[in-house]
Amino acid sequence: MKNIALGQYYPAKSPIHRTDPRIKVILAILYIVCATFLAKNVVSFALLLLSSVFMIAAARIPFKTVLRGIVPVLFVMAFAAVFQVFGRSGDMLLLEWKFIHIYAEGIYAAIFMIIRIFALIVGTSIFLTYTTTPIELTDAIEDLLSPLKKIKVPVHDFAMMMTLALRFIPTLVEETDKIMTAQKARGADFSSGSLVQRAKALIPVLIPLVVSAIRHAVELAVAMECRCYHGDGKRTRMTVRRIRFSDIVMLVIMAAFGAAMVYFNIAGIGYTMN
Repeated sequence: MKNIALGQYYPAKSPIHRTDPRIKVILAILYIVCATFLAKNVVSFALLLLSSVFMIAAARIPFKTVLRGIVPVLFVMAFAAVFQVFGRSGDMLLLEWKFIHIYAEGIYAAIFMIIRIFALIVGTSIFLTYTTTPIELTDAIEDLLSPLKKIKVPVHDFAMMMTLALRFIPTLVEETDKIMTAQKARGADFSSGSLVQRAKALIPVLIPLVVSAIRHAVELAVAMECRCYHGDGKRTRMTVRRIRFSDIVMLVIMAAFGAAMVYFNIAGIGYTMN
């Protein structure tokens, strides 16, 4: 549970860390679009996988750290892959045994699904949480949504809530681990029994976890009030951000990446997923 990447900032000196946080939010959205909608054939998925590895290297984050963040979603990736293998039909039958039919199209779809989930996790964590502090993320979201202020949308409050939610995910995960360790020391068993019995065993964990979350929320609210925090439009910022040439280059690279994926899909090189 400690390996969840969402909400964890990794300090380093890299081009992605130095990129304007507003640009990183846009890059994350564009990368999600590329991974979700534009990747369709072998070449485009290979390009997607290479781009994920390149981003990890460019951000100067250890591969072990990123891979540990994938561990919590391995079950989801495995379930999605198995569903694709046994649930997709096609023209190239590889194995037939009783009611089980495995097609080459299902194998391709399973590999593509694993790459897609991996790229989505890496892209969002690299651009948003690993390389962007909560304060930078708050300012970026508020700036990007600032046009909505004209229709009386509380943009700052919305950005602050999103950032606090991301920030406290690792805290709550660590708190959950401590509570479960304490319960195990008292004889609690979370690994044996049926699914219903395991669910009932988690009840003693959920109650103190909710109490801890409320305590953290109250402490944070008191701290913000003691610092005279208020979310109106009169707040000033210590750092005034400006778009630099390197930020534009990052956008151009991402646009070229999306165009390349579209081109390979149109060219139809290799197997193309319908």
